[in-house]
Amino acid sequence: MDFQDGISRFISNSPPAHYLVKIQFSLLTNNSIERYESGIFEAGGYKWNLILYPSGNKGKNVKDHISLYLALDGTSSSFNPDWEICVNLHIFVLDQNNHNYLVTQDTIKRERRYNKMNIESGFDEFFPLKDFNDSSKGYLVDDICTFGAEVFVCKERNMGKGESLAMIKDVITYKQRWRIDNYSGFGSECLESKPFNTGKYKWIMKLYPKGHGSGIGSGYLSLYIALADPTSLLSRSKIYTQITLRILDQKQSNDWFGKGNYWVSGSSGEIGYHRFMLLNNFTSQYNGYLVKDSSLLEAEVTILGVVDALF
Repeated sequence: MDFQDGISRFISNSPPAHYLVKIQFSLLTNNSIERYESGIFEAGGYKWNLILYPSGNKGKNVKDHISLYLALDGTSSSFNPDWEICVNLHIFVLDQNNHNYLVTQDTIKRERRYNKMNIESGFDEFFPLKDFNDSSKGYLVDDICTFGAEVFVCKERNMGKGESLAMIKDVITYKQRWRIDNYSGFGSECLESKPFNTGKYKWIMKLYPKGHGSGIGSGYLSLYIALADPTSLLSRSKIYTQITLRILDQKQSNDWFGKGNYWVSGSSGEIGYHRFMLLNNFTSQYNGYLVKDSSLLEAEVTILGVVDALF
């Protein structure tokens, strides 16, 4: 019998300590059932199940073999997604002719690791179908076969932190215009636009007519954009953006703008410019930025990528 490298076999007269599943094999093959999941069982303080591919795992291009895996029940309350579990795995097949079990394990007792990102591990080429279907071998007799498992948890450890970056292929640029009337009546207070959407995120624009931060007393006005609801970005998540802020020239289309790329998280606060534009330039009657005490502002937001926490 030819077996894949990296595994070893031995004979055991004792059944597996943790789980047995008896199967009428033709019910799977005759009904084109490519994947069979056993019931849930408990071992080492965690819940597991066996996953059988009776004709091989086609997703891994397995041919002429049975594929068999052990899967961790990631929905169980006993599983902490911040932890990794290392196990020694033994898979049993009943030899019905000799009344013992052929046991498969990794060579040199390699540990199999289970975590939030990897809840399934096992043997792609677990058993050659040619030998399995030969009733003289004893593994499939009168259409009945029996598999089992022993799962020994040997190590548990905290996974720590991690993140996943996904860049967006077909980006969309969102544009929002904000009109401010009766500008002279606002004094030095902060002006805020109504919230506007850019996909799943909401933003607001903020204008400080007399400056903000290092712009106070400098003769500049300050212009920013910020998340309307910072909690819309989960902890340790962030987005990569391209942001353009403008004050529109209502006379000559000579818009004043600033453009940049920014990482934005729930704690980013305001993004923009302490010294966006000289007040004298903004209020000059020769320019078109403030016309009849009204101004037009604009924001463009493009989401280029998203970082989500792994754990």
